[in-house]
Order: sequence, then C-alpha cells, then structure tokens
Amino acid sequence: MMSCDYIVVGGGSAGSTIASRLSEDSNAQVTLFESGPSDSSPFIHMPVTYYKTQRMLRRIQLEPLKHQFDAAPTTGQAKVLGGGSSVNAMVYIRGNPQDYDRWEASGAEGWGYKDVLRYFKKAEANETFAGEAHGTSGPLSVSDQRYTSPLTKEWLKACQEAGLPYNPDFNSGVQAGCGLYQVTMRNGRRCSAAVAYLNPARKRKNLTILTGKPVIRILIEGGRAVGVQYRDGGELKTLRAEREVVVSAGAIGSPRLLLLSGVGPASDLKSVGVDVKHDLPGVGQNLQDHTDCFLIYDLNAAVSYDKYKKLRWQMVAGLEYALFRTGPVASNVCEGGAFWWGDKSDPLPDLQYHFLAGAGVEEGVDSTPSGNGATLNVYGCRPHSRGSVSLRSADPSVPLKLDAGYLSDQRDVDVLIEGVKVGEDIMSRPSISKYIKSIHQPNKPLKTRAEYDEFVRRFTQGALHLSGACRMGSDEMAVVDPQLRVRGLEGLRVADSSIMPYVVSGNLNGPSIMIGERASDFIRGNRI
Repeated sequence: MMSCDYIVVGGGSAGSTIASRLSEDSNAQVTLFESGPSDSSPFIHMPVTYYKTQRMLRRIQLEPLKHQFDAAPTTGQAKVLGGGSSVNAMVYIRGNPQDYDRWEASGAEGWGYKDVLRYFKKAEANETFAGEAHGTSGPLSVSDQRYTSPLTKEWLKACQEAGLPYNPDFNSGVQAGCGLYQVTMRNGRRCSAAVAYLNPARKRKNLTILTGKPVIRILIEGGRAVGVQYRDGGELKTLRAEREVVVSAGAIGSPRLLLLSGVGPASDLKSVGVDVKHDLPGVGQNLQDHTDCFLIYDLNAAVSYDKYKKLRWQMVAGLEYALFRTGPVASNVCEGGAFWWGDKSDPLPDLQYHFLAGAGVEEGVDSTPSGNGATLNVYGCRPHSRGSVSLRSADPSVPLKLDAGYLSDQRDVDVLIEGVKVGEDIMSRPSISKYIKSIHQPNKPLKTRAEYDEFVRRFTQGALHLSGACRMGSDEMAVVDPQLRVRGLEGLRVADSSIMPYVVSGNLNGPSIMIGERASDFIRGNRI
C-alpha cells in the first residue's frame, strides 16, 4: 500500500496553498488530490473570459427554496485545479476587520483581525499598497486593474453623487465607500492559487499533484485519519498518510466527504446506511452564502462590454491584449464596487455592490433589448439565513441534499430591499443616468414595500460564496477547533471556507488563501 506524509484533498484556493507550503519541508512527502482537471484551459488565464469557465463548475441541485416561490436552481463548486480562484472574477477582498473579531468572540480563539492580518500579508504581493495593511513579497499577486471601462468610472462618479465617498483601498481596514476592486492578476493574466502556489512548487520532488482523481472516503482507524480512498479511472485505490489528512474540498465538498467517511450526526448517517466512525453533530450545519439581486439596465449607446460580442470588436480587443496585455481582454468585467448601508443601525456596511459594464454574463439572458446593457449586483454582506448539507445515500455517486435556505430570515430580505433602493438611487444620478435608456430588470417601477419584497425574492440568487458547514469553534456544534483539527479525531483537519463561523463581508478567495496559510503553519508548528 502506498503512503506519504501529508494528504491534501482539494486543489482549490486553500488546498493549493497548503500543499505548496507543506512541500517547502523537503523531508515531507505531500500528495494533493484534485477531482477536476488541470488548469490548462486558456479561458482560465485570460481575465475577461472567466464567464466561459462556468463549464468547470460541478452543478449541484438545490432543494426548493421555500422563501423564493419554491424555485429550485443549481449552485456550483469549481472542479479544476485552483478551484474557485481559477473560475472567479478575481476580486480581492478580505472582508471587514470586525468579521474576524466576531469569529474570535464566537469561540475561534486566535482568529481576530490582528491574528489573520499577518497571514493576509504573508500571502500577498501587492503592486500598489504596502505598510501595515499589505504584503509585497508573497506568492499571490494583487494588482490594480490593467483596464477599466469608462462606464465603470462614470458609475463611480454616480456613487459619489449619491453620497458614497471614494475608497481607494477596500482592504485598508476601512470598507465603506466606492472604488475600483483590486484583482488577483499578474501581468494581465489570472493569478489563481494554482498559479501563485503550485506552479513554483512543481519542481519539488516531494510534491505529487493528482488531478482527475476524486477522493471518496477518508480512512479512519482507532479514532485517527490514516489515509484516503480515491478513484483512478474505474479503479478504487488507497493512499495512507503517515502524519495528517487535510480536507480542503470546498464549502460543500468538505462536509460531504466527512459525512461519507462516517463523521457527522450519528442518527443522520445511520439513516442513510453510513457506518458511523465519529458522532459530530455540526457537520453539514451552519451553511451560509451571500445572496445577490440584479438590477439590469438597457443603455442608449454602445458604451458597455456588450459591443465586444461582435466579431470586429473582439478582433481589436484580442490584438491589443496579445501585443500589450491590456485592453478589454485584461478586464475582469466586475471592476467597480462599493460597501454601504441598507440598515443605518448596523455599525458596519451591510451591503456590497458589483458594477458590471455589460449584461448577460450572470443573469442568464443574452443581453438587453438594445444589445447594450449594464448590471448592478446588490449583495447582503452578513446573512442571517442558514442552510445545511446532508446525504441521501452512502453511495458517493448519489447527489447530496443541499438546502441553501436563502432568504429564510426576513432580515436578509429587508437588507436587500434597502440595497435595491440605494442601487436605484445611484443609477439615477447624472453621471450614469445619461447612458440609460430604460431599466430592464425589474421590468416596471417598484413602488410598494410588497413589490420590492416580491422582486427581491424572485430575482435573488446565491453568490457562490458558500461557507460555514464545518464551523470552527469550541462548542458542541463546532466541527473543528481553532487549529482546524476535527474535534475528537487525530490526524485530520479541515481548511477552507467551510470552517468560517460567519461568512465574511466580501468575496471569499482572499480569506480562503489566508486560511490555507494559517493551516500550513499550524501543521508545521510555525508561528509568525
């Protein structure tokens, strides 16, 4: 039977980080499993084509959404080396500093902002900012945008006309305001976790990267994780871990793998025929996701990225990118953003906005009637609604049961309603309204509270920021302790967005990489 020192399950943002860092010890043999393919697709690496990477998502059917007219959409989890960092819009956001202080107050000792900031800086190579808030020599390139649509700049002016101050750095410790997102790019190309961490590590003989080989079970003997069982084509194989197994299979994949391995609520596992190895009631609970509502506008001129759907414009943009690594192909489309308040009694901004100078990328239609559109995404930063991950069968090939629970808490609806109203106000301001022909979604003016409520429930969806179902803490419903060790078992950790007690106020790639950095140091005994 084959063995190594460390097994890392999942080659996403956290897993790529962990595998790379552990392999820095030349005396440790590290094996990284990724169920999807390598990140060789050119659509991954050209920023503007990230929407084409959606085919690299594993689609997962949601249970009917009881609070959204029983809609039953799918969600997705990246199935490719680099995980979400290979398919996302490259927005680099850490969250609000008080998010992490909230983690610590909930039982995640040592995870306050002062603690995690060191790891954000360790990971980061920021091309613009330095000092107390930023790192400049880490593996992950964080850069200013190489190209920004003029329409995005007009939107930022409209935000300021609506009273939002300009914020040059959302990661400085102060989130409120509007500005341009920094992005995970290097020389006009995507800098995913695979690019940042795994590519430099590939030359190390002690690191083995296995793609297209899904892990189906963690092997547990005598209260200790001793290896994994995985599929190699049609064959079932086993690899043992002499030191530890680290599960970084993502917000859905990690709880699913624990449950399939017999780690979870005993009664639930028995009911589907799984042999219980360790009764841990919190596995699969506390699932969270940001939800976003789309405002879509029809424009009166070809001033958005929609014009690049025409071949002649594609050729011009492609030539500029090929020659100079700039122009529209170097855009992440999701260029402008803001953090602001829907609930003025909240001490922290409870809304996040993404402005996209185009339509048809996310809302599922080709474009607007004129063929030129713009989209404003309205997010709630700190949702109260909770969902769960559970099994239907002990058979790994049977789809899991994913109850997202979106908008099950009225407070989330209320925040989004206020967010839509703030968004409408911004879009009515002179700098942006001069480009607007009409609003496309909603298809009629919203007037009453009931109309806003219905609109939000009908047109809100998950933001693919799933987290929390292997929550970190110290109470009986916590899955991992503050060093990310699975409670009650030896040799097993979970390290990815699933360990978040509360989803942070922003996009999750940067925080997931930070979690990977911290996990690596916990495992190796390092303290920085």
